[in-house]
Amino acid sequence: MTPMKNIYLFLALGLASCSSPRNLVYFSDLPSKSQRSELAVVDTEPKIQKSDLLNITVNSSSLESNVLFAANVNTTERGYYEKEGYRVNKNGEVNFPVLGNVKLEGLTIEQAQKALSSQLSNYVKKPIVNVQFMNFKVTVIGEVNHPSTFEVTNDKITLLEALGMAGDMTAYGKRNNVLVIRESGEKRIMARVDLNKKETLSSPYFYLKQNDVVYVEPDKAKALEYSRSNTFRPLVIATISAVAVITTAFIRN
Repeated sequence: MTPMKNIYLFLALGLASCSSPRNLVYFSDLPSKSQRSELAVVDTEPKIQKSDLLNITVNSSSLESNVLFAANVNTTERGYYEKEGYRVNKNGEVNFPVLGNVKLEGLTIEQAQKALSSQLSNYVKKPIVNVQFMNFKVTVIGEVNHPSTFEVTNDKITLLEALGMAGDMTAYGKRNNVLVIRESGEKRIMARVDLNKKETLSSPYFYLKQNDVVYVEPDKAKALEYSRSNTFRPLVIATISAVAVITTAFIRN
């Protein structure tokens, strides 16, 4: 190994040793295996919001009524059935057959089903109403292996499940300072979550809601590595160029 390479290796090892140790374990403050820990689960049921797309189906003993309330099913040119859904408008309402505009904003899925069933019972005998989100998605970006936007097939997803869908954090992800960005009404809420602490399991941000964005910040070691590579790259290029010039000069002489 040449003296120049020895110098670079010494500097790289010296800079690496200066970086602070990273805690890569989730919930590292949990008790040992022989102990049991219990934490209360907060109410995190997602609420219907403006611009949500809902799949609403009504079933009853009347075939005519079932066809009437199947307005959110659309037939394509090839004859396939395609769910169109009911969009929650800026007033928090959906335009439902027979009932007209129905306020659903701020309700959970269960509450919306009960509200629609109660109103439809005036027109249909014992209606069974099913409501589902059609555009429930979360986005995970930053120091994860597969950043992307993910469709959620059910009404609940935890922060850990979303990170798992994104391939988990990289070794440079700050587990103690995960940012969750959430839209609530006309507000945008930004909250920090510490995944090294067990209290996060009771956080209102442990269960994600529709359109949440999860951002995993890089730690200082990543910034140091990036800075180090940017520092050495021009130095190496300059050294190679100087060696090439000197070699060319010797050859000519």
